[in-house]
Amino acid sequence: MSTSYLPNSVMLITGAASGIGRELALQGAKRGAAVIGVDINFSELEETQALVRKEGNEIEIHQLDVADKAAVFAFADKIIPTLAGRRLVLVNNAGVGLFSGSFEHTELEDFEWLLNVNLWGTIYPCKAFYPYFIRQNEGHIVNLSSVFGLAGAANQSAYCTSKFAVRGFTETLRMELAGTNIRTTVVHPGGIKTNIVRASLPKGPIATEAMHCKSVRQFERAAPTTAEKAARLILEAIEKKKQRLVIGPDGKALDFISRLLPVRYTKILKGQIAKTFTDPYQERKRGKR
Repeated sequence: MSTSYLPNSVMLITGAASGIGRELALQGAKRGAAVIGVDINFSELEETQALVRKEGNEIEIHQLDVADKAAVFAFADKIIPTLAGRRLVLVNNAGVGLFSGSFEHTELEDFEWLLNVNLWGTIYPCKAFYPYFIRQNEGHIVNLSSVFGLAGAANQSAYCTSKFAVRGFTETLRMELAGTNIRTTVVHPGGIKTNIVRASLPKGPIATEAMHCKSVRQFERAAPTTAEKAARLILEAIEKKKQRLVIGPDGKALDFISRLLPVRYTKILKGQIAKTFTDPYQERKRGKR
């Protein structure tokens, strides 16, 4: 059921080719938003467009690498004149994972690549469209962090760094924009049934394809929430102007324990994390290649 907010908005979604981004495009269009979807993967983005049109709705699509600063600002320069004063809802959903093992075994170039997508790929669109938000004194910025932006996790040093940074960045915007009509929402999804872990190909000196396949199986068994449900909750948060959203029973549990026991949670959760994500170093020690 639509509300008065989304039908009067342009909803720009990064990472719209798959997963949560695709579901946001489908459901956002169904709720009456004028949807613009961007992704680096244009062939899958076209699949999203076909699915939206199949339901009798429309979506404008553009190929865009959110880690490319010049491309993002050029894109904003092209899109802003077409908004015609309409309310903008910017959803920074694009993100990648990395399967390399511990920080010791993560190459710096892989760490930098992930930060470029997950962190700068959030900051660049915000900065590029910020003048429009300020000029309109209206709109909504939604940035996807993670439960790993609430609590650290072994073998996720790059990912946690990016998602903690997204959280801090969004909470700073919230404070700076207080008293305006520009809203912010930081989203912390738990395990979502998307292809992010499958797409996190093994990198570094010890991670192998076999280890990665095992980690994919573990994650897909453990992830309790569908992309469809995650997208619905995000859209409801936009409509209700919620500033913070934690998704999934695993996300809420991790949020609770990390706040209750901000130091001890690392020891308590270590075993559970190991059940969800394969540790390449431990796999190698056991002789599994």
